[in-house]
Amino acid sequence: MPITELLEKNCREYGGDVALVELNPAITDSRRMTWKEYDLIQPETSRPYRREITWKIFDEKANRFANLLLSRGIKKEDKIGILLMNCLEWLPIYFGVLKAGAIAVPLNFRYASDEIEYCVNLAEVDILVFGPEFIGRVEEIAERISRNRLLFYVGENCPTFAESYNMLTADCSSEAPEIKITDDDYAAIYFSSGTTGFPKAILHRHRALMHSAVVEQKHHGQTKEDVFLCIPPLYHTGAKMHWFGSLLSGGKSVLLKGTKPDVILDAVSREKCTIVWLLVPWAQDILDALDRGDLKKEDYELSQWRLMHIGAQPVPKSMIHHWLEYFPDHLYDTNYGLSESIGPGCVHLGTENVDHVGAIGVPGYGWECKIVDEKWKEVKQGEVGELAVKGPGVMVCYYNDEAATKEVLDGEGWLYTGDMAMQDEEGFYYLVDRKKDVIISGGENIYPVQIEDFLHGFEPVNDVAVIGLADKRLGEISAAIIQVKEGFTCTEEEVMEFCQKLPKYKRPRRVIFAEVPRNATGKIEKPKLREIYGGKNLVAAENNS
Repeated sequence: MPITELLEKNCREYGGDVALVELNPAITDSRRMTWKEYDLIQPETSRPYRREITWKIFDEKANRFANLLLSRGIKKEDKIGILLMNCLEWLPIYFGVLKAGAIAVPLNFRYASDEIEYCVNLAEVDILVFGPEFIGRVEEIAERISRNRLLFYVGENCPTFAESYNMLTADCSSEAPEIKITDDDYAAIYFSSGTTGFPKAILHRHRALMHSAVVEQKHHGQTKEDVFLCIPPLYHTGAKMHWFGSLLSGGKSVLLKGTKPDVILDAVSREKCTIVWLLVPWAQDILDALDRGDLKKEDYELSQWRLMHIGAQPVPKSMIHHWLEYFPDHLYDTNYGLSESIGPGCVHLGTENVDHVGAIGVPGYGWECKIVDEKWKEVKQGEVGELAVKGPGVMVCYYNDEAATKEVLDGEGWLYTGDMAMQDEEGFYYLVDRKKDVIISGGENIYPVQIEDFLHGFEPVNDVAVIGLADKRLGEISAAIIQVKEGFTCTEEEVMEFCQKLPKYKRPRRVIFAEVPRNATGKIEKPKLREIYGGKNLVAAENNS
């Protein structure tokens, strides 16, 4: 069934229950309360940065927006762009688009003006909905993009080049529009992460969205009593599809606008969160703060927190072992996926397989996987090749890009991910690296993720990225960009000494101490690092055996 029916079901069965909470620590009250004090106060006197809506209000807001779209002539398969920071309005707007039979087109909040313009043109967006953080960027291109589309503004003090979402929806009916939606209808266009240039537009059907909800609930067992803490941006499939588990179960979710360790633990404590999805940098920051004594577990109510899971990037084994030292009662899961496979879940570790930390796991619910060579022929177990996945969540196509679609989709429904992986004798898949990130040095294939995972085991290392740099003799050499933990010092010689445990060809030939840039979904921005360091004449680190 279309995923909009889940929202309507929750409205009928749990209408008065809280569906969504928004927490914005950037807006503070006059004094800091402990979580115990917070529990004693009444909702109407709660901290001013906290907002909430029930399932009934959620559904009504979605209906109002759907009816607004229909009143403006929006038809099935028209496209509505969403350019918002995480907020209470985000998901009702998304579902309003779906209820109108239109296609939701979430946009990355980090896009510059030219990227916004590129994406709305590529996806043939008919209406762009944007928030106050984007007034300047949209104004730069408003004259060009508004010739063929409407601009709706979500917030106070609507700019003159747009129309007010708040005022427009206030006059619209809160009853569901009579638009027939099927599983085979197009539902959403998501964009690839854009770490390799301008992004591609990824088209999905309602069937794929619904499957992602089922996968999430099957993997993590969400119930009505669970409270999900959502920190990553909702424009990304990862955050949205993990939230779909709460949609399926009718549970409460908390949208947290902040990533500092104390802010995360404070939200878990105050809102009684039971499930938290983290990115690697945030989990590492929490561990570092606990190690330094900046945070103390006993200052928070964390006993209800049952599951911590991570996705969007390779996860260092050492970090998870360290996490379980602090939180031995936590279930843990790693989730692998792509926007082309409707986000996380096509491969997952499984909470019962914590002894296999380091693997991305086994095929997710309803998914198949295989490892192939350059000709898309399956390789022997234990050999490295490209990971391919197949299941109900595979995209329809790259919208308006037939050539790119043929590069990753075959006629049998297999999606070729561009990730290099291997499968062990027990059937667990291990991510080796991105196909394009493999370093070929003196004829040897070097997989940066393996070196990064190893260096994460060196105590002074907070974050690390390994890239290839041009070399006249070897073609490429590996360089490790290392971000040192706060309060630690580290030298190149110490890094190289630690790396003596690696085979000689895997040891980095350069060591660079600098910040490791990551995008909003936690992925290392390696093209940016290659641009910064690719042309520098760096002194080689001694790498004697």
